[in-house]
Amino acid sequence: QVQLVESGGGLVQAGGSLRLSCAASGLTFSSYDMGWYRQAPGLEREFVAAANRSGDSTYYRDSVKGRFTISRDNAKNTVYLQMNSLKLEDTAIYYCNAKRTVAGPRLNFWGQGTQVTVSS
Repeated sequence: QVQLVESGGGLVQAGGSLRLSCAASGLTFSSYDMGWYRQAPGLEREFVAAANRSGDSTYYRDSVKGRFTISRDNAKNTVYLQMNSLKLEDTAIYYCNAKRTVAGPRLNFWGQGTQVTVSS
């Protein structure tokens, strides 16, 4: 049974920092690209950041470039999202995503989400 468990969300003032973690189990972690998505109230879920299987290639949406950093520890089956210089518009539920990218079935899993609230 695959589980992705996010943690690290909370309430932070604008300009502050948070570090999200996503611990994966029940899958071969190194076979998956890992990503973070977010969904604000009334809006669609949107891509935030992703890291390839080894973590040596990373991708970001434009609005978080230079502020957020995605990283992964394949020994710990964990992916992180370091969020600095947080803005009000970063407020959302943040979801961890695992996308299998090796040969074989294209599997895709989601975590339950963690709330990030940025206050003024």
